[in-house]
Amino acid sequence: MASSVVVIDASARRATIRTTPATILSDVLQEACIKLGADASVHGLKHKNKNIDLSYPIRLSGLSSGAKLELALLSRSPSVVSVALQLPESEAHGQPAGRLIDKFPSSTTLWLILRHFESKASHRNYTARAKTQTETGENGAGRLYHEAPVLSIMGRELTSFTDLQKTLAQLGFNSGSVLLRLSFKVSGTPLEEAMDQIDRYFKSAQKNEKAGAHATSMTTSETIPGPVEPIAPNGDTKTKTSPEPASPPTEDIQHTITPDTPQNPAGPTSPEPVASTITGPGQRPMHVFRPPESSTPRAAQQAFNEKDYEPTIAHAKLHQARLQGSGRNKTLLSDKELAESESAKAQRTAEIKEITIKIRFPDQSAASATFNNLDTARTLYDFTKGLLANEDEPFLLHFRSAKGPQPIPRNSTEKLISELGLSGSTLVNVLWDEGASPDARAKPVLKQDMLAQAKELEIPNIPEIEAPEPVSQGPSMETRKDIGKSDSKGGRPKWFKGLGKK
Repeated sequence: MASSVVVIDASARRATIRTTPATILSDVLQEACIKLGADASVHGLKHKNKNIDLSYPIRLSGLSSGAKLELALLSRSPSVVSVALQLPESEAHGQPAGRLIDKFPSSTTLWLILRHFESKASHRNYTARAKTQTETGENGAGRLYHEAPVLSIMGRELTSFTDLQKTLAQLGFNSGSVLLRLSFKVSGTPLEEAMDQIDRYFKSAQKNEKAGAHATSMTTSETIPGPVEPIAPNGDTKTKTSPEPASPPTEDIQHTITPDTPQNPAGPTSPEPVASTITGPGQRPMHVFRPPESSTPRAAQQAFNEKDYEPTIAHAKLHQARLQGSGRNKTLLSDKELAESESAKAQRTAEIKEITIKIRFPDQSAASATFNNLDTARTLYDFTKGLLANEDEPFLLHFRSAKGPQPIPRNSTEKLISELGLSGSTLVNVLWDEGASPDARAKPVLKQDMLAQAKELEIPNIPEIEAPEPVSQGPSMETRKDIGKSDSKGGRPKWFKGLGKK
């Protein structure tokens, strides 16, 4: 008896699929994805917010005719499926219960499963078997014909080479265990032709995979932020219409990009003024800034407007949008995407040649210097120690990253850029260790010659921006109250009086 089910995707589009009691739900998913233009390899079916086992036929799934199924996005990370291969009698010698058992990712094809079991023993041959036949079908000397493997899964027979390229997930097996029954059938194709077809199939598949990986890497490289070129009116970039000087070197580009990355959210919030350069420890050029004279922070001395801290409608809408975004289901990145992300991150880190580190001491004095990609944590400690008036006092260095405050290990050979992850303009705080003396804590931290050459850190004045006048959002609350008032003495509107008359 024929029936149908309705598959609905995320955009409320519908696809009606004709089914029979023997129709497998994985076939329903394949047909629905073709009609809706979706990828069946990353989608599944749900019924009443419950996942459906796609390996079942309609008669065993518990679905009624006309059931509405939801097309849901699956996790990109493959799950583990336990596979048991039931061997024919001719191949089951020496195997317990005549079965081979192993675990595979749900993205593994049936052909690769057979090849995996073949590799476990040299005498196994499941994919390149041949049988001698004459042209008339009689026994005797003749030509070798390919004996193709046939897999039976829950009453379904997969005979062709194309069917064996389906993955476990495409057949509906995303978890649990599955039994595959193996048999063989003469395909009628000569062995050398069959092997040639198989080789050509996998060569074309490898080319397509390399082309897809190349396109993905190109897309990733295009998404990396870089200097924006102005666009001419005819749609071409400015570099094509008029000659321009060569692009700046990688160091300048990296210096421009890296401060925007979330690697150093606690960097200096104000630009450093141009100060005279002095020579620090190790003949390293640096800038020194004296501590502020007042104990009150500069930010607390600035005038502010109380209305700046009152939330507006735009803030409420932005907060609601963020809540909706955080509550939406998101698929996890696959292993390939994670590897590509790590590779792109390592490439960006390798392009960083120099960084600017501002060292802030406990008395709020500061020193700024440039370090390259060969400097280590020990180099930074030795440089900081050369600035202290009491070099023998123990101290610690901390910087802030996206994960929060991070300590810099003492006497470590870890690279500041490639291993510790410092980039752009980084703020490093000096903290006294527990063994530091009270005398060192009370006196100025920097040496006297450094303090003599220190400059005052000037903070630029921020221009005031006049707030636009608030736009009227309709009648006020007092006006709304006046609208509902009645002119009658009883406090009821005139139209209400007529309701009491019979």
